[in-house]
Amino acid sequence: MRIALLEDDPDQVNLLQKWLHPADHSCHIFGTGEALLHDLGRDTFDLLIIDWELPGLSGIDVVTRIRERLDWHIPILFVTARDREEDIVQALEAGADDYMTKPVRQMEMLARLRALQRRTGGYEAAEFTPYRFDRANRTVTHGEQTVQLTSKEYELAEFLFRNAGKLLSRGHILESVWGQRPDLNTRTVDTHVSLIRQKLDIGAHNGWQLSTIYRHGYRLESTDLAEGCIAALKIASKCSHTPCMLRFFGYFCLALGTLRCALPLIEIVNRF
Repeated sequence: MRIALLEDDPDQVNLLQKWLHPADHSCHIFGTGEALLHDLGRDTFDLLIIDWELPGLSGIDVVTRIRERLDWHIPILFVTARDREEDIVQALEAGADDYMTKPVRQMEMLARLRALQRRTGGYEAAEFTPYRFDRANRTVTHGEQTVQLTSKEYELAEFLFRNAGKLLSRGHILESVWGQRPDLNTRTVDTHVSLIRQKLDIGAHNGWQLSTIYRHGYRLESTDLAEGCIAALKIASKCSHTPCMLRFFGYFCLALGTLRCALPLIEIVNRF
């Protein structure tokens, strides 16, 4: 997984990196909550590990802002020296998915990360109508036809469909599919995404939309789901209790992570 680690203690950072890298996790270090929040505005991760006591914004403040303003889907593991029951409850209610107290144990942490990955790893099925992924033979069929893909094209297509509905930065894709640093040339990602879109004939007529998100990356989503949400928003705009309805549908769309729903929502909100 691509993990963001928010920790200001160098010794703790070094220890966790020694544990995470051999387990095939890439680790991106942030020393302050402000730095992490800034990066989350343009980059994406599979999971966040957050300490509580930090310079500037506390870990709790960071989690609260992430859940309120950014990506509700991303799993968060709190790792902190605070071990009081009320602290654990506060962190979980603020939006953390799991909580560990220092000193952490290596095997337990890795097991908890795997558990979080299973719970929030996106689609696990091999079939995304009208596409079917055969992981054993590394092939994709569109209807009854097998689509000819290179090895990297297959890996990219499977990664996009497994993370359907999520915004994925180019750096995230480059690290996860190619195993390369995100600061390398991301034109490789753009070229392969274009090929995937053409070869799989991804479009609304097949029930899927692969959108380019300016200055961020890509999002693959079901057009049936997006159209349903947009229709619901149009109904809400005509409701006599519009503010309440908009609030409900706004949270609904955020939970789904559907960008196409967010755009009409913004237009409707701007009328008030």
